[in-house]
Amino acid sequence: MLDPSSFIKESIDKIKKTIGDKKAIIALSGGVDSSVSSVLVSNAIGNNLTAVFVNHGLLREGEADYVKETFQNRLNLKYVDASNEFLDELEGVEDPEEKRKIIGEVFIRVFEREAEKIGADYLVQGTIAPDWIESDGNIKSHHNLALPHGMVLEIVEPIRELYKDEVRILGREMGLPDGIVNRQPYPGPGLAVRIVGKITRQKIEICRKTNAIVEEEVEKVGLDKTLWQYFAVLTNTKVTGVKGDMRDYGYLIVIRMVESLDAMTADVPKLPWELVKTISKRVTAEIPEVTHVALSVSDKPPSTIEFA
Repeated sequence: MLDPSSFIKESIDKIKKTIGDKKAIIALSGGVDSSVSSVLVSNAIGNNLTAVFVNHGLLREGEADYVKETFQNRLNLKYVDASNEFLDELEGVEDPEEKRKIIGEVFIRVFEREAEKIGADYLVQGTIAPDWIESDGNIKSHHNLALPHGMVLEIVEPIRELYKDEVRILGREMGLPDGIVNRQPYPGPGLAVRIVGKITRQKIEICRKTNAIVEEEVEKVGLDKTLWQYFAVLTNTKVTGVKGDMRDYGYLIVIRMVESLDAMTADVPKLPWELVKTISKRVTAEIPEVTHVALSVSDKPPSTIEFA
């Protein structure tokens, strides 16, 4: 069982010995893993860590302001609005793997620019156990990353042996706000993996507004305390509906809510029907482009948690 106090002390000592007085950089997303890693390393090396928060234009509603307000006085925080750079590259892209590839490539490009400005020697990552267990099973703790223009950073992963519930315990111990500690996981590519089909700025706004309604209603009934993730997916399917006295032809939204301990498996729980109906009514009333709302009931496996 994790002893958070001992883990923090041992980690700080190890980080100080590893990084010393050199500079490090971390991509802060605002999720619990990168947030805990950022604070932990900052407690060890102070302002020699720069936490870079990149806005790729695919964030949830109000997320950029929330992350900045939470960390601007706690970390050496650098905010980079690269949304146009990302969205210009993604415009019209349909294939989900191509979306992920583009986002990854643009992110590395943006992040490399910031790393060069800082003169960083180390890259801190918020890798946790399920990340490498589900990928290639790599158990190597430290390795080097060569960025496209030849910059080499040594990787430090201070929480790579922990699971999500343990990371949350660590966050509480370090005094992070509940809004960060209990935050549902959010994919690195953001809303891009919750839009099936071509990416457009209009679709991003539809998905963002719908997702905000889902989060608001789930939190109203207190289910955010037990659900692992809850979000909206904008499909590339259009269906006939009625808005006012007129027939309409709008998008199909799928609502996804799952319970899990570590994302290795996930179950769709029994949900309050009034919650589902309320979300559906709000989405179709408040978002003109949507005419139909459906509920995903598939567990992981065979499905994945995200759609794309």
